[in-house]
Amino acid sequence: MQEKLLTDTEINYKEIKEKITEAAKSAGRDPEDIRLMAVTKTVAPEKINIAINSGCDLLGENRVQEFLEKYESYDKNAEVHFIGSLQTNKVKYIVDKVSMIESVDSIKLAEEIEKRCEKIDKIMDILLEVNIANEENKGGFSPEEVVGISEKINDFPHLRLRGLMTIGRFGAEIEETRQYFKKMRHLLVDIKSKNRDNIYINILSMGMSGDYELAVSEGATIVRVGQGLFGARKYV
Repeated sequence: MQEKLLTDTEINYKEIKEKITEAAKSAGRDPEDIRLMAVTKTVAPEKINIAINSGCDLLGENRVQEFLEKYESYDKNAEVHFIGSLQTNKVKYIVDKVSMIESVDSIKLAEEIEKRCEKIDKIMDILLEVNIANEENKGGFSPEEVVGISEKINDFPHLRLRGLMTIGRFGAEIEETRQYFKKMRHLLVDIKSKNRDNIYINILSMGMSGDYELAVSEGATIVRVGQGLFGARKYV
């Protein structure tokens, strides 16, 4: 019988998982504690389903409209997180379709998610997006306000804070990126120690195609890989 030829996506998935395993073991971590998220922006559902069938069980969606157009075509064996910038008027379209919103960057957005989840009797897992480098052109909470914001989230009965997310500074040197990742890890420890619902706070989503191994070494529990898995994006 002729052996099946692997697609580029299958090959990439296997290689990325191996690198995550190596990075975790080098840092004295259990590789099973790190999840690989397939970032699906501009990627066709057929290609995404190849990744799912290869073992990927977590998808990251950036754009509401694109997500809605592709959602029914996805293999439902994968969990879906929303990771992109989310306008309050778009929340109602996704709360019944995703298991986590990683990009909560304002109390106003948290309030809207709370309102929409109350209507469908759902508790939504969320991450607070942190602007770890305090970049003027980037959203997210500043590192200095994260602890206070995390405590306010306790007042929302339909939100469950699970941890933090950040997008590294584009073009940063390796050591600069490492310091940002370390700072994120320390922030997670801080919010966990000060929250009454701290048993749920254990997720650190950081690291992308170019630096996910470094992120793993500094404590990431979710790494988000798009181009490294699917190849260069093709914008229409």
